Amino acid sequence: MSINNHSISPSKVVRGDGAWIKSLDLIIKLCKRPLIIGRSKTTKKTRASLKKDLLLKGIQSISLELDHDCCELDIQNAYLISKKNNCDGIIAAGGGKVLDAGKLIADLLGINCITVPLSASTCAGWTALSNIYTPDGKFVKDVTLKSCPNLLIFDHTIVRTAPPRTLASGMADAVAKWYESSLTSSTSKDGFVQQAVQMARVLRDQIFLNGYQAFKDPLSNSWKIVAEGCALTAGIIGGLGGAQCRTAAAHPIHNGLTQLHFTKKPLHGEIVGLGLLVQLHLEEKNSNTQLPKQAKSQLRDFFSQLNLPISLESICLSNPTSNELLKACKFACNNNSDIHQLPFPINEVDLFEAMKSFKFLPTSSIIGINNN
Repeated sequence: MSINNHSISPSKVVRGDGAWIKSLDLIIKLCKRPLIIGRSKTTKKTRASLKKDLLLKGIQSISLELDHDCCELDIQNAYLISKKNNCDGIIAAGGGKVLDAGKLIADLLGINCITVPLSASTCAGWTALSNIYTPDGKFVKDVTLKSCPNLLIFDHTIVRTAPPRTLASGMADAVAKWYESSLTSSTSKDGFVQQAVQMARVLRDQIFLNGYQAFKDPLSNSWKIVAEGCALTAGIIGGLGGAQCRTAAAHPIHNGLTQLHFTKKPLHGEIVGLGLLVQLHLEEKNSNTQLPKQAKSQLRDFFSQLNLPISLESICLSNPTSNELLKACKFACNNNSDIHQLPFPINEVDLFEAMKSFKFLPTSSIIGINNN
């Protein structure tokens, strides 16, 4: 029997309204001099409030604003600042890339990590994985960490104030768990993998049932179900399924598209969602059933309701020429890419032809513009 090493979940998860305040006594047990990292100007006020709350508990924290996405330059800088100031913990408060950076810094330093998602755009606050990007946002690689965070604080009161666009992006990323893992792991005999895939199916169904209401009304019960599904349950699926519960095409396509330039930068899940539509198009071309075509139609309608991108134009590529598109396809199909976990052969030409099908689709939305 092969040995599998799983990092399934954070040591402790606190969720609900007021979760941050209720977690302060837990933070005291983990660190006395943490480094608080963040990035977005729109969340600066929130991070300042967190710092004030910590000080009232006698926790002397140091703040650091990252300059880029989770990139080696910022990681090295934060590492040195943490060492210089004898920080004994990292508190990462922000979106997925901030959370990834915080986890990696803590992992390198061997100190405790606390993640505080400020939106439900990804499950990065949960997982033992960090994605590395270049300073200008191009995907480089993912790094497996020694463990999940020591503490995840999912405060509904805080997350509820995030733009609806972030929740929509989280939904696209979360439903991809089912469409990717069910394709690559359908024949697995590993019980954990089978259970993870079925959890992904239930999560997809919950998002389909509650997603639009959650998007429209952050005070609804649907919002709680969907926000926690995107930020928490999606992380459980990855932890339980492990490396065998692999991505298929949607995430590799995301990685390829990040190599290009954008007039307005899309969110992670927005690109993954478009990649998922392309994946279903590939399945349709390599399948004897109508299921991929039906799934693609259903997903496109759902994404349109949420103002999510459904074409290359709607992710705001600055120069979506054939050469640029082929460049993205080559990256997505590199030898180490998970795209080769698809149950049929794939190369950059196949992917390029599939991507072209999404180049001139009429779009229901352009990123950052809500159509009523």
